[in-house]
Amino acid sequence: MPIYEYACGDCGNQFETLVRSGVTPECPSCHSQTLEKKLSATAAMGVAATHDHAGPCGSCGHAGGPGSCALN
Repeated sequence: MPIYEYACGDCGNQFETLVRSGVTPECPSCHSQTLEKKLSATAAMGVAATHDHAGPCGSCGHAGGPGSCALN
């Protein structure tokens, strides 16, 4: 089951939840299903890692060399 981050459109609560296929999640605070799926930090890291950047460390251009970047 994947973990997704959501923001509730009714009360503004932001939360993470495991989502089963075919199940609509609801806000744990107000039980609304008016939710906006957010880009999680884990997903953002995965997306950044798939882009080809020309920097010395291979991801952001930090001059410290391979493996020295805080983003890795």
